[in-house]
Amino acid sequence: MKILVVNAGSSSLKYQLFDMDAHTVLAKGLCEKIGLTGAITHKRPGKPNYAEDTPMPTHNEAIALVLKLLTDPELGVIADVNEIGAVGHRFAHGGKFQSSRFLDEETMQYLESIVPINPLHGPPAIKGVNACRALMPSTPQVGVFDTSFYATLEPKAYIYALPYEWYEQYGIRRYGFHGTSHRYVSGEAAKYVGKPIEELKIVTCHIGSGSSVTAVDGGKAIDTSMGFTPQDGLPMGTRCGAIDPSLVTYIMKQTGMSPDEMDTAMTKKSGLLGVSGVSNDGRDVWDAADQGNERAKLAIDLMCQGAIKLIGSYVAEMNGLDVLVFTAGVGENDRKSREIIAGNLTYLGIKFDAEKNATAPHGGILEISTPDSPVKVLVIPTDEEFMIACDTEKLAKSID
Repeated sequence: MKILVVNAGSSSLKYQLFDMDAHTVLAKGLCEKIGLTGAITHKRPGKPNYAEDTPMPTHNEAIALVLKLLTDPELGVIADVNEIGAVGHRFAHGGKFQSSRFLDEETMQYLESIVPINPLHGPPAIKGVNACRALMPSTPQVGVFDTSFYATLEPKAYIYALPYEWYEQYGIRRYGFHGTSHRYVSGEAAKYVGKPIEELKIVTCHIGSGSSVTAVDGGKAIDTSMGFTPQDGLPMGTRCGAIDPSLVTYIMKQTGMSPDEMDTAMTKKSGLLGVSGVSNDGRDVWDAADQGNERAKLAIDLMCQGAIKLIGSYVAEMNGLDVLVFTAGVGENDRKSREIIAGNLTYLGIKFDAEKNATAPHGGILEISTPDSPVKVLVIPTDEEFMIACDTEKLAKSID
């Protein structure tokens, strides 16, 4: 079965077409500047990349262009759109949904209803679905929700110590995000160490522009750093992470900032960018730190210290640790941050291998602990798209 995976942003749309029988990617690409000038990059393994600038006023035109390229006699990889068995859509927030599901009218109405608690990621994802439904009306559409991995959290992990009626009336709770990534790498970690995931205690660190840490005990998420929004937890590229909540009202009173302005400051002007004053890109911040920029070094320290504290707290919650995983942009590529974090966890018995850690990324799993380390430390490239494709294929086959 061939599965198309779509990840729609406000002005962008990523896609991958999988051949699930062969477990291969037939094509992938990125539509950019949707609603502006428009541009697409289309890639096929072993063949030259194709790129063009073309107007894409809405996501409908973007999807239409994707389907045109996928079926193009020269640039395509399939003869007809009907070869696509189903389309899987990434949703950062699924609200009450505890597993992936078909995107029927009732489901879409619910996803529309939770846009107020998911204003950044919800609307573009819905646009992507609507565009696919319009152009592929007979093809099943499936939603895969980052939050559903955290359906296993107990109330003590997801309830905030706020008036309980806020949870009942407004859905105020810890939802957790990046769940598709954490689910994928924890499963790959279990395969790598050769043990059933039900027997393992794993901490997964998804560190990138957005960052989160998750405790996975016996294959189930029991705690995670992101909360009601993807703002909580670690300092990130432009997000502040966990702060004293009274800081928000204090700064608003001092400056006269509106709620929207305060939200922008915390989500767009904070994190590595806000502290370093250099960039939201960890590579640029490390370069500045290496050149003696103290604020850049402080930004890195805050990120790493935050990860160290979260890992330690999750080890305490699980009463042990078998595997520590690094993934995502920074986790997969930043050896210096990994060394700082893992190097401060020797009390867990971790034996860190600096030479292996310095190995350039090679696309596979990299073990950066010594063979005799009681806790395995792994670098695992995440593959959220493949996880989405797997869920989509499973549901699509259920209706055959």
